[in-house]
Amino acid sequence: MNKGNNIGIFDSGVGGLSIWKEIHQLMPYENTIYLADSLNAPYGNKSIDEIISLSIKNTETLLKMGSKLIVVACNTATTNAISTLREKFNIPIIGIEPAIKPAALNTQSKSIGVLATKGTLSSQLFSSTSKEFTEGIQLIEVIGEGLVRLIEEGKLNSPEMNTLLKKYVDILLNENIDYLVLGCTHYPFLIPQLKKIIPPYIKIIDSGVAIAKQTYALIEKNKQLNTSNKNPSFQFYNNKNTETMAMLLEASKEKIEINYLSF
Repeated sequence: MNKGNNIGIFDSGVGGLSIWKEIHQLMPYENTIYLADSLNAPYGNKSIDEIISLSIKNTETLLKMGSKLIVVACNTATTNAISTLREKFNIPIIGIEPAIKPAALNTQSKSIGVLATKGTLSSQLFSSTSKEFTEGIQLIEVIGEGLVRLIEEGKLNSPEMNTLLKKYVDILLNENIDYLVLGCTHYPFLIPQLKKIIPPYIKIIDSGVAIAKQTYALIEKNKQLNTSNKNPSFQFYNNKNTETMAMLLEASKEKIEINYLSF
């Protein structure tokens, strides 16, 4: 069993902070290290080989930093690289996929939308998962081209962001959806804007809470859960710039460390 002392989390950029927040809320005493590979964001437009190579690099970096478990907080990296990571590394690795199953089980209109990157929607894992749960259900897939870039640049409320969101949402509304699945960890940061432009009967769901619960269960099973760590460490690293990361974490009440790191 890995003897590391922290939960390692990586994403193609700052999007996985939405996952970190859920993990921290459920396990407040756990040390965490977060890697944002913003230099190479977005992963969604890269080849499978590139995505796998970057995911291996990120995993190796976290292992050197003493992670006992790794969360791949990136839908594109999970759907394209997680099987390779699990074969290569002897450490528990948790991935994230779009929450198609709960949407499919609860839809009344039999039409659900998923907003995700090209890399996620074109992956074999997404294809097999969606087919498993969407028999008799219309699945409307929309590529959120440009959204990750704007989030990475800190332009959450920019006119350009609002224009793109309205364009993508209009496609989904024309298909009578009643569930909108956010298939990229960057996208939960857009929920306030999305709620302004979609009808209230459409439910927005992402995978954050489910991933946090899965992480908790695995750490507890391995008897590695921290329940009384009085001074947990929360370290965040970005290999491009730290400004957007600081903005998205500014509401955190914890003592956090945000640093530039070349990896």
